[in-house]
Order: sequence, then structure tokens, then C-alpha cells
Amino acid sequence: MDDQIPFDSADRDLEVLVGFDGSEQARSALRFAAEEARRRGSGLTVVTAYAAPGAFYANLASMPHEADDAGKAAARETLEEAAEIVKDHPGPLTFRSAKGDATGVLVDASGAAQLVVVGSRGRGGFAGRVLGSVASGLPAHSRCPTVVVPRRETADRESDSDPVTDSAPAAGSAPAAGRGPVVAGVDGSEQSGLVLRVAARQAERLGTPLRVFVAMPLLDEWTYWYPTYTDDHVSVEERRVELEGMVEDRIAPLRAEHPDLEIEVVVEIGNSIELLAEQSRVAPLTVLGTRGRGTVKSALLGSVSRGVLHGAGGPVMVVPTRAAQG
Repeated sequence: MDDQIPFDSADRDLEVLVGFDGSEQARSALRFAAEEARRRGSGLTVVTAYAAPGAFYANLASMPHEADDAGKAAARETLEEAAEIVKDHPGPLTFRSAKGDATGVLVDASGAAQLVVVGSRGRGGFAGRVLGSVASGLPAHSRCPTVVVPRRETADRESDSDPVTDSAPAAGSAPAAGRGPVVAGVDGSEQSGLVLRVAARQAERLGTPLRVFVAMPLLDEWTYWYPTYTDDHVSVEERRVELEGMVEDRIAPLRAEHPDLEIEVVVEIGNSIELLAEQSRVAPLTVLGTRGRGTVKSALLGSVSRGVLHGAGGPVMVVPTRAAQG
């Protein structure tokens, strides 16, 4: 394994970047991002996007500037709201507005960021549907890891969270977090190594164990995922134990690299989207790759990552492939 995760490089001067539009989900994302920046000792950059309303003009000379001015004024108000939420943040703060499509603005900025955080849905420039256009589109194109904070993050997980402590005040605090370990969802694909390294760093920052989670394919899918496997006479449990051993062998370098980190391997049988979504309900963070061993190799965002984002009960980090880093 490489000594340095490329997303942590010093030239990514935007450090922790969060998209903010003033919605409830954006406020949760902002608090999550502020807490993450505090743990990293990094700066926090808050970005909002604005677009002028569409209209038709006879020529460029007849196009008024008022629409642009209105967009800038609205963006300023939005950023002032964000500044009030994070007014007690101990680290460097930067606030930026940009004209354009919200997803495009954040994708462009992601090349200079170590991490991008967004809410699962928003309003205005960050508006969406079930998951949200930004939360759906950004992880597929981002050039750094993206965390999507779901709308249920604050409400549904309060009963599963640890009691509020003096170090986590209610005002401006991060959303309620699960009590379990950080979960790294892997499938043995080439990208799994990068996902594991990012997840291990996150577990160390959070002071939690790391759970390496594998959803074991059903019997008729086994030979597709693992074509070298030929014995069809062993039991499902024997197959599960064998896969667990394979994963243990693969993470040996990770254990050596993080000797003080508690790492467990969990292999469960069933649908990977459903199992990982369930894991996300009690995890402070679930880490996935953009794509793995899926049947559509050219998809920018794999079906598992996309499905987990739609059904997640907690924050999900999507780590881009090496090809997306450039």
C-alpha cells in the first residue's frame, strides 16, 4: 500500500469543502464538514452556487445585469447564514459563491479539495428529487472523496447516538452519529485497496474500529464474482468462511500499516445494497468506491454505491477511482 493517500496532498488548498444552500440537509452537511475539518486540523470552505433565471433577449445588449446581481445577493445571504452556523468553528473558514450549476461548481472545486460534503437533498441551486441531483451526480464525477449526509441523519439516528458531551455542543454540532465502527464496503475489486486506506484513516480520526464489510454473493452469482472458484458441493457457511479468510489475507498489509487500529472482517450473505444500507444506520461513516465488480464496468457510479446512497441511514463516503483523480 502507498504511504500517502493522494487526496491528502498539500496542493488541495480548499481542504474540506461543503456545498451549502440553506436547506435543512445542507445545515446537517455543514455541521458534519465542520466537525471533519476540526478532526483533520484543516480549513473549511463553504460554497454556494447561484444561477440567473432563464429568459430570452433580442441581443446581448438588451440583457440586463439585475438578474446576476440578484443571484449574487441571494448567495451572500446564504453564506451569511452558513457563517452564523459555524461562527464558533476553531479552524480557518473560507466562503465562496459561484455562478453555475451546483454539481458542476462542486466537481470543478473537488480537484483542489481533500473532501467534499453535501446533503442528500437541497433547494434552489442544490435542489433534487429522491436523493437529489447534486448528491446523485457529484460522487460520480468528483476528483476527491465525497460524503453525502442523508436527510434522516439528524432525526432517525438520535436514539442510536452517544450522549452529547461537552466537546459536542448542541448548537452548531455535527449530526447524530452511529455508535458502531467505520464501515468499509469492499468486494475484492481493484479499487478496494484505496477504499480500505481511506476508511482506515477515517476510523483513526474518529477513534473507532474499522469494519471491513463484504456482502457474499448468492450461489448463482458466486462464479461470476470469483471465476476461479469451482467447488459447488460446499455449504454456504463453508463458502462464507472461505471468503472471510480471503479478505483477511488481503488486509494483512492494512493491519501492518495501522497496528493500533482495531480491524474486524464481517462477511454476510445477501444483497449488498440492502446489507450496506443497514450497516450505515449504526456507523458514523460508511466508505464505498465509485464502482467495483459490477456488471456495467463503464458506469461512473456503480449500482451498489448508487443504491446505498439512496437507502443510507447515515453518512456515506464515496471514494473515486484512480482514473477520476486527474
